[in-house]
Amino acid sequence: MSNPAVPSGAITDPPSLYELFKAFAIVSLSGFGGALPWARRMIVEQRRWMTTEEFNEAFALSQFLPGPNLVNFSVVFGLRFGGPLGAAVTLAGLMGPPLVIVMILGMLYARFGDVEVLSRILAGITAAAAGLLIAVVAKMAAPLFLTRWNSAPAIAILAFVGVAIMQWPLQLVFLVLAPVSVAFAWFKR
Repeated sequence: MSNPAVPSGAITDPPSLYELFKAFAIVSLSGFGGALPWARRMIVEQRRWMTTEEFNEAFALSQFLPGPNLVNFSVVFGLRFGGPLGAAVTLAGLMGPPLVIVMILGMLYARFGDVEVLSRILAGITAAAAGLLIAVVAKMAAPLFLTRWNSAPAIAILAFVGVAIMQWPLQLVFLVLAPVSVAFAWFKR
């Protein structure tokens, strides 16, 4: 009999609480400026704890919850594999190390914040983080466009055009495209 807590097509044994903490601590330490690319790589590609589709679905769920998306995702992921304790462990792994680092960096910045080279370094790090975010968005969108061409890619393209190119307010684009998307899904069934 299969274990419903284990994602199909992924691993057979769920990770231990220590593995959950360690994995999310590594993600948090790797992802300066944005940890989503590192989380996806670790969960889907390296550890194979979830398939691409399962990751996308869990991340989509976390976007509907209030708060930062990756923090929500860590709780959803931890809850799925370790219950409430797993959710607490993944949250601690994701938030603990950066909290310590930010406290130390804050003290250093208060002391050395006027140094010119520091602002140049931070500008370079910002550019790298933007590139990583674009890369992970492309990886997450690939299954949507390659495996099942339906109304979802068209809605995504329309949303991008409306917000990024036409510069319409996100709320307006959402209010128009959400009912259209629901209608497409309804009639497809």
